[in-house]
Amino acid sequence: MAMFVHLTPSANAARIRRSGIRAISHGRTGSRGLYCFPVLPSYTLTHQWLRELARHCGQGPLVAVHIRLPDDEPVTLGRYHLDPATTTAAEAVRRTAALEDPRGWEVFVPRPVTRREVHRLRSVKQVTGWRYVPDAHGRPPCTCFGCRVRGEYGSQRLRRRRPHPLDGPAPATAVLLRRIAAAGDPGDPAQLTDALYWFRMRRRGPLDQLTHLADHPAPAVRVALVDAVAHWSTPGVADLLHRLSADPDADVREAVEDATPDRDA
Repeated sequence: MAMFVHLTPSANAARIRRSGIRAISHGRTGSRGLYCFPVLPSYTLTHQWLRELARHCGQGPLVAVHIRLPDDEPVTLGRYHLDPATTTAAEAVRRTAALEDPRGWEVFVPRPVTRREVHRLRSVKQVTGWRYVPDAHGRPPCTCFGCRVRGEYGSQRLRRRRPHPLDGPAPATAVLLRRIAAAGDPGDPAQLTDALYWFRMRRRGPLDQLTHLADHPAPAVRVALVDAVAHWSTPGVADLLHRLSADPDADVREAVEDATPDRDA
């Protein structure tokens, strides 16, 4: 049996003890499952992802979930920015242990983990590991939407000093609403999706002025609407997502399905 560690917010500990780990993450191949890392002799390397995951978690301290998988369990192994290779759990442990520098490597299990496969849960030092990327010290910070953390100390000042060409800072809400109004009725899909792209970088927004786009004839606009409002805390978002979950277009339904677990978490 191969041993791996999965890092998750402590709020999930009771549910994991009761029913295992849900498959809510998406691998590079599109399958659902969970990310983990082999248990190595080095404590720091085993829990190397903790500080980076904690930047995006926002739900209190993380805990380490040790899981046992059959040696022949199909998994993928690779560095975070490269296409992974399909292998077995035992081989993933062997390859990772043989690496000169395993920082940034990850294992993806394309299925849920059952309660019986959970070996134990344990607390872990919350200052373990790297942030951003391995060896990030001395490099200019990236301000793209994927790298930055909402509400992080100094993030707004950093984005103004080093604006990203694609990810902002975003235009003001009033500017975006004027762009949507200028797109016409029902509206040019390219202009609408561009405006909605900037809305997805906000925590709250004028939901009542965007709801009409749920009836737009272009599925791409409805998908962009889901991506824009899925993480808002504005009242009414859940009702809008529930409505779009019955959309006749499969891409829209899939976008809602992808967004729902994150809201539940």
